Amino acid sequence: MIQLISCGAHFIHRDGITMDRPAGAGNYAFVFFRSHSEVVLGGRMLAAEKNSYIIFGPATSHLYREVEKPFVNDWFHCDGNDISEFLAQLNHPLDTLIKAVDPLLITRCIQELHSISRLGGPLRDQIVDSDIRTLFMKLSNLRERADLPDKSSRYFCQFSELRGELYSSPQTHQPVEKIAARVNMSKSYFQHLYKELFGCSVVSDIINSRLEYAKYLLGNSSLPVAAISKMCGYDNDTHFMRQFKRFVGVRPSQYRSQQ
Repeated sequence: MIQLISCGAHFIHRDGITMDRPAGAGNYAFVFFRSHSEVVLGGRMLAAEKNSYIIFGPATSHLYREVEKPFVNDWFHCDGNDISEFLAQLNHPLDTLIKAVDPLLITRCIQELHSISRLGGPLRDQIVDSDIRTLFMKLSNLRERADLPDKSSRYFCQFSELRGELYSSPQTHQPVEKIAARVNMSKSYFQHLYKELFGCSVVSDIINSRLEYAKYLLGNSSLPVAAISKMCGYDNDTHFMRQFKRFVGVRPSQYRSQQ
C-alpha cells in the first residue's frame, strides 16, 4: 500500500524557497512546479518550466528553487514497497522533469489528496493509496501527448473539455463551424488539430457519441426506436437506422434483441 507522508496544495512562497536534499528525501517526492524553477539533479542544473513535474526517488540527491517569484508548487511525499515497481510497470520514469499535458488534473488530484488526508476516516489509507495510484496511471497515460507539437499540445485541455461535452450531450446538434468558433479557430484548422490530438475526426466523434448513447438506450430501456433516434439528435429515423447499421453492423432492433 502507498502511504501519504505529507502533502501541500498551491503553496505560495512569495520570497522564493530552496529545497536542498543532498541525500534525497528518504521517500518518494512528487513536485509540481507551477512557476518557472530550476532543479539540480545529480550535479546537473535543469530548467523546470512552468507546469512541469518530477518524481524524485528516495535516495536521489536533488535541489530545487525558484527562478521567478513567487515560487508556487503542489507537492506530496509518499512511500511504499512497490512504488518503484508500479511506476516501472507504467513506464513512468523517476528523477525526470516532465511537462504536464493537463496541469489542472495534477492540481485537482493533489487538492483531493490534501482534503482526504485532513478528513481522515476508517477508509482514509485505502482512498489515499487508490488516489495516488490513479494519478500515476493518468500521468503515464498522458505522457504520449508530450510528444505532440507544442502548437497542438497546448490546446489539449481545451479540446478535451469540448470532446467531453460532445459525449455528455449527444442530442445537441453542433455544427463543426460552431464548435471551432468556441476556440476562435477556422473549421479546417480546428479539424486538423482535433485529429492530431485524438486520432479521429470531430465528425466521427459526434457520430460515435450519438451511437454510444443509442446503444445504451436500446439495451437499457423499452423506448421505441423513433424516440431513441430523437433523443440522440437525429431528425430523421431513417438516417439514424442507416447510420446505426453502417457503424454498428446491425439494425437498432437487432441490436436490442441481442442485448
